[in-house]
Amino acid sequence: MMDHKYVTRLDTLLIKHWMEEQCCSLAFSGPGVNLSQWVEGPKRRKKSSPGLKRLLKTKRKTKDLDQIDNDLKEENIHKLLHQEVDPDLPGDAQHYCVHCARYFINREALKGHFKSKPHKKRLKSLELEPYTIEESERAGGLGSYIPPKKRKIETQPMDDETFNPAKEDVDMK
Repeated sequence: MMDHKYVTRLDTLLIKHWMEEQCCSLAFSGPGVNLSQWVEGPKRRKKSSPGLKRLLKTKRKTKDLDQIDNDLKEENIHKLLHQEVDPDLPGDAQHYCVHCARYFINREALKGHFKSKPHKKRLKSLELEPYTIEESERAGGLGSYIPPKKRKIETQPMDDETFNPAKEDVDMK
């Protein structure tokens, strides 16, 4: 007979038909027997590596909301929007979205990002104040619980002029 690797779909159907006609009284053929496993062999499931999933999770790790909330303070936002030129970062670190903590390659990509769904979702998630230790203590019974306040978060303004180190100092604030 043929090797199991080279059995085509037509050969499988022919073998099944022949077996049903010839061997219907034998013990291995019947209503509960799957003949395709006997002809084609068992199908095996692919194994995935759990280490690979963990690596991909940490590779694309972004800042948490409380870290971004810290970046939204006046002294930090100025430093992030007016960074020195860094050739290792996209766009030489001149086009940065503070709310999403992402660098963009040019001004048009940053403007397009401001209109995108992920940016709008991030703005919506930043409306609530971040969860603090004091809030967890109040929720646990130490003090009276105060629900988090909603804030109005708007997209960062786009400056027409780029950073000039001669005019402005990075560590100004």
